[in-house]
Amino acid sequence: MRIHSKDFRVKTGKKVDLKKWPTIVKPFCKTKEQYQTLLEKHVAELSALQQLHYASNRYALLLIFQGMDSAGKDGAIRHVMSGVNPQGCDVFSFKQPSAEELEHDFLWRTTCRLPERGRIGVFNRSYYEEVLIVWVHPEILRTQRLPEALRDEKTIWKERYRSIVDLERHLYYNGTRIVKIFLNLSYEEQRKRFLARIDDPNKNWKVSSSDNHERKYWKDYMEAYEDCLQATSTHHAPWYVVPADDKDNARLIVSRIVLDALKDLKMAYPKTTEKRRQELQAIGKQLKREK
Repeated sequence: MRIHSKDFRVKTGKKVDLKKWPTIVKPFCKTKEQYQTLLEKHVAELSALQQLHYASNRYALLLIFQGMDSAGKDGAIRHVMSGVNPQGCDVFSFKQPSAEELEHDFLWRTTCRLPERGRIGVFNRSYYEEVLIVWVHPEILRTQRLPEALRDEKTIWKERYRSIVDLERHLYYNGTRIVKIFLNLSYEEQRKRFLARIDDPNKNWKVSSSDNHERKYWKDYMEAYEDCLQATSTHHAPWYVVPADDKDNARLIVSRIVLDALKDLKMAYPKTTEKRRQELQAIGKQLKREK
């Protein structure tokens, strides 16, 4: 069964109701072996396209991953990007802002990490945390040293959406393509994953009391995501809602979305001019004379 990226894309301006977006869909592969074969095929294609992307040096690609705790962000990045040359890819994970970062606007710390032309940048969480976790916990605004007049909760989210959309439009028209992926995990599946982590000595370090505490705000987070996805999914920087309860399926969907984004760039290797061809021939002759 073929994977179509558009099936998971949030349409611009369309109201988002996450209850209508599935957290699990029919598996694209019948067996684990079929899954592994297809993922390896996608990874190989991605590796070839990344090499072309690096050589053409015209665009930058930014991949943004958002989702609830245990949604599979780390795993999706690790498996999908496993064949990418590390020299052409940068992965950044954004957690609680540092003291220095709090002295700047909310977009500053991520803007400093944007990918260069020819490179792929991956954000594990991003500036969207400022309209998600801060939406759910508005008391955080008081720690951000904003003037009181700018902390009005009736207007601040729309203003931040506007700032984000304006930034992404600016990046688009300067050669950066942005793909935003929300890993849509169910409340019950998160519970199962937390329990599995607790029982696994290699993973129980990932579980904290704060993670479990945040489950109390699940409904609030879903409302925040709905509002955010609706306000910021645009033609030039779309959101994709990926069903995340099945990790294998989610990774296949993510890899298809990334492949389609790279293919849409219409890249080509730099053309060799006659002058360059003569230069290469001269270098070749010199090397042959060294025998």
